[in-house]
Amino acid sequence: MLTLAKSIFKAYDIRGIVGSTLDAQIAQQIGRAFGSAARAKGETSVVIGRDGRLSGPDLAQGLAQGLQAAGVDVIDLGVVATPMVYFATHHLPTSSGIMVTGSHNPPDYNGFKMVLAGEAIHGAAITALYERIVAGDFTSGQGEKREYDIRDEYLQRISGDIKLARPLKIAVDCGNGVAGAFAPQLYRMLGCEVQELFCEVDGNFPNHHPDPAHPENLQDLIAALRAGDAEIGLAFDGDGDRLGIVTKDGQIIYPDRQMMLFAEDVLQRHPGREILFDVKCTSHLAPWISARGGQPLMWKTGHSLVKAKLRETGAPLGGEMSGHIFFKDRWYGFDDGLYAGARMLEILARQADPSALLNALPQSVSTPELHLHLAEGENVQLIEILRAHAEFSNPQEIITIDGLRVEYGDGFGLARASNTTPVVVLRFEAQSADGLTRIQADFRRVILAARPDAKLPF
Repeated sequence: MLTLAKSIFKAYDIRGIVGSTLDAQIAQQIGRAFGSAARAKGETSVVIGRDGRLSGPDLAQGLAQGLQAAGVDVIDLGVVATPMVYFATHHLPTSSGIMVTGSHNPPDYNGFKMVLAGEAIHGAAITALYERIVAGDFTSGQGEKREYDIRDEYLQRISGDIKLARPLKIAVDCGNGVAGAFAPQLYRMLGCEVQELFCEVDGNFPNHHPDPAHPENLQDLIAALRAGDAEIGLAFDGDGDRLGIVTKDGQIIYPDRQMMLFAEDVLQRHPGREILFDVKCTSHLAPWISARGGQPLMWKTGHSLVKAKLRETGAPLGGEMSGHIFFKDRWYGFDDGLYAGARMLEILARQADPSALLNALPQSVSTPELHLHLAEGENVQLIEILRAHAEFSNPQEIITIDGLRVEYGDGFGLARASNTTPVVVLRFEAQSADGLTRIQADFRRVILAARPDAKLPF
């Protein structure tokens, strides 16, 4: 039997290593705590689903047993993408749900993404589950369990909303994640001709890691586009809530540039409204939004935090550099990579050359997300030291809503503490290669002054 570790209770979800910090018995305790919290909110049932990881069935079974022991009925969707659990909390007679998923983490990881009474819980609400388990503060009962197949209702809801001006030929890379069970069918329902890459769900991830945020995971898709007749490529992470896009000529269109097209489209129906984006996004996004009559609103990184801000502001669209895109326009406000892909195809189908539209979006010289690896807690300490003492060279503005984003005249540098792993996340952008080198040198100087032994990834 494993001992409950507080370390698995992260900022946005619960995540651990199977057999080390997570097993069916821990899952049962989490289910009992969540069920008790749901009953305190007046909820009587909770929907659950799981991705394609090998540990999913055991963890989902333990989770369901815990929920039932708390006196909550369980609606089990089986193997689904994370957004299908979110969809169920709007579509079925419950507003609480738990997805058993390790997202894009290595195969031995798994965890839980949670919606409690209509809100994606984060921070203190997740810590409260740990405290409830430690205190043994549980409700009791005998909840029932039933299975429910939501596939058709989910796919019909999207295909009924999206209309393509013409059929597209697309390549879809699911990296053997759970999106492979649904994405090809969805896009064929929209009229697309689909070339499938690694769409067999396999929790060993035998081909490449299911994480489109990293260029090495998109090389197979790039090669397929170059070799075949597909016009555009879509890629998904392990649980289907994030989207990657590749053009015909092999250019990666990162989510902050995807957001430009999404914002332009959404603002036509919601003029003057806020468009949310996180601190990792390109400097080109805010002026793009303003030029199209929207209000750019930079916010903290984290899918739960963006969802909460969307609810607070009523904004019709939000997005993160990681690939989480949140449509409140024609959709429900949760992050859904499959739906975002469909919305992008709707925009691109109006073009004779979709790749030309995407490649023409404003772009600077930039890095992907870089990680400075540290020990647990040291990432937060380093950012606090930098906030208090770092002196940057000629900054125009220093934004501190989430770490440090330093705006220069020709670009920006970002350092923020990850809320899920002990790393400092770094990203740099500039109008030229020389500018990028200069901004990185400025960050290197202040980080090494605070932490001389730091092994910088740039």
